[in-house]
Amino acid sequence: MLPLDQFTAYIKKNALFTKEDKILLAVSGGKDSVLMVQLFKLAGYRFSIAHCNFNLRGDEAQRDEAFVKLLAANLAVPFHVVHFDTKAYAEKHQVSTQMAARDLRYAWFEDIRQAEKYDFIALAHHQNDSIETLLLNLTRGTGISGMHGILPKRGKLVRPLLFLTRVDIDHLVEEHDINFVEDSSNGSTKYARNKIRLQVIPQLREINPNLEHTFAQNIVRFAETEEVLQQVIAQTRAMVMEEKGEEIYLSIEKIKALRPQKLLFFELLNPYHFTSAVVDEYLSSLTKQSGTSFYSHSHRVTINREDVIISVLPKQQDQLVLIHPTDLNISIGGQVISLLYTDSAVVENDPNKAFVDLDKLIFPLVVRFRQDGDKFMPLGMKQFKKLSDFLIEQKVPLPKKGKVPLLLNGNGEIIWVAGLRQDNRYKVSTTTKKVAIFELLNQ
Repeated sequence: MLPLDQFTAYIKKNALFTKEDKILLAVSGGKDSVLMVQLFKLAGYRFSIAHCNFNLRGDEAQRDEAFVKLLAANLAVPFHVVHFDTKAYAEKHQVSTQMAARDLRYAWFEDIRQAEKYDFIALAHHQNDSIETLLLNLTRGTGISGMHGILPKRGKLVRPLLFLTRVDIDHLVEEHDINFVEDSSNGSTKYARNKIRLQVIPQLREINPNLEHTFAQNIVRFAETEEVLQQVIAQTRAMVMEEKGEEIYLSIEKIKALRPQKLLFFELLNPYHFTSAVVDEYLSSLTKQSGTSFYSHSHRVTINREDVIISVLPKQQDQLVLIHPTDLNISIGGQVISLLYTDSAVVENDPNKAFVDLDKLIFPLVVRFRQDGDKFMPLGMKQFKKLSDFLIEQKVPLPKKGKVPLLLNGNGEIIWVAGLRQDNRYKVSTTTKKVAIFELLNQ
């Protein structure tokens, strides 16, 4: 028998939605989403089905679409489908295929929800998905907010299957002979999440056979801890942050007095998308000269005498671009900069390339054009030079001075004046273990 009582009780306990609401179900055709459809039908909720065809698995993707379309027809519920050129999107936006698929589907789900006036979007995540998310976050680095796993409800997204484990779903699908389609990519360890699922979790289960139950309890504790922390952060924000027009000011003296400093400061900056590495570097730079800046993809934080100023970055597409460790290349102002890594310490005498000691980099890096006050230490020198003076010496024509890409470290220091000169502080030395090679591909 399907766990109808548990299903409806979980929905009620977490206030996910009501019988009066219209729900859009995201259905891939796999076990999880098909079971969710059957439970919605049995419980008598009003729902429709939405399916994304990412055109990544050839005939298999077409098979999945046909299966879900037939499922909707058999249940006599509305069916929505979309076809994406996922690889083209990933290439254009310089993101992984998985991230491209995620961005595309969530944007489309929300478009359909608004256009067709659905109240919520239901996703078929279960307890093991939440465990995988927690382990991935811990592996990549996270604050306390990354430790609560997947939430039952966030905005218009609801997850009514989080009371079930992967084993529960497998058993129910087999017991009730529920038809589904299998995504062959789920068995590949190419993706980080699959590695967690197929290689890490089985090892953890050997240590603790009740792994899912233990993690479910831990996740509740983490979520409650986050609530306490957010209360402290709200109090701290009121104490140290002051809005002045479109900018936010933080007192440097009050930042220095925070305890625990790193945790509280990271959480204060978290809404503005600054990474932990940037926060570390920033805290060590509070005594630096006024004007030192750090960047996220949306904001800039600048040391300004007795205060720290957080400001929103201009929205112009070519104003500033971030480089993350996994990026292969980025575009700015019609120019492309590539990135690759090597263990070789070989250095070429080519101004269109920069050979940088990887251990000195603080990601995300920043690529932007020149600003007043820019300075760097040209390769071979031990003193700073104003960028404006350097460009004059290099006889760069006036119209092109504002179009020279600058590569900056996460601490705001210039690494490379692209196409002209690298900074001496980041050169490869005899102690360098790994080299990051940046290349200006077109000018």
